Amino acid sequence: MKNLVKKSSFLFLLATSFASLVGCGDGTPKDNVLTDAEKSDGWKLLFDGTSTDGWRGYQSDEMPASWKVIDGTLMTEGAGSEKLGDIVTTEKYENFDLKLEWKLEPEGNSGVLYHINEDPSLAATYYSGPEYQIIDDLGFPGGVTPYNSTGADYAMTPADESQKVLNPINTWNTTRIVFDHGKVTHYLNGKKIVEFTSGDAAWNENIQKRKWKNYPAYGKSKTGFIGLQDHGSKIWFKNIKLKEL
Repeated sequence: MKNLVKKSSFLFLLATSFASLVGCGDGTPKDNVLTDAEKSDGWKLLFDGTSTDGWRGYQSDEMPASWKVIDGTLMTEGAGSEKLGDIVTTEKYENFDLKLEWKLEPEGNSGVLYHINEDPSLAATYYSGPEYQIIDDLGFPGGVTPYNSTGADYAMTPADESQKVLNPINTWNTTRIVFDHGKVTHYLNGKKIVEFTSGDAAWNENIQKRKWKNYPAYGKSKTGFIGLQDHGSKIWFKNIKLKEL
């Protein structure tokens, strides 16, 4: 009987340890951890769930005070503005597959940017970096259009509203951005909602017709930093993973 009790206790501890690795014991993957398959496929974590390692303020060596790690999320309290408060990776990326999860407060506004150039003449991340828009589609003051709704290539390529599945505000959504030698694809919660080719004739025409005509550095970098925007709203990020292509 004693041996049976010892064996049962050992099996319980083994099962508990395994559950802590995979998640909550219900098969749910643990946040901010790569699976063995992801590791083998070349993915890497850009956020470890416990620190801000790998991130810093735009044109700064320090993290802005508004950004914190809370309960396994990288979040901002929304103290930033259009030109202050954004953070960027410490490494540059050229062709990549980027996945992350986020949730936004009501009336919020944020975004994920890439190929950011830190030339001192560029006052903000969006002066150079194209942006995957994140916004409260239903509650943002003044409303939104397809060009600035969640998932859009901000002020350039509208989101396909017929394909969009957006979870309610203050709940988690999944974003994926693929930049593959100029071919760019945006996904929201597993649905493809934007597709365009960076640098082609249509793209260059859009620059001249839209907001970026007077931003000569916009979209010109072939490599650059990944950025997360603090646009004065609280937003939480987790499971930030990238694979270089």
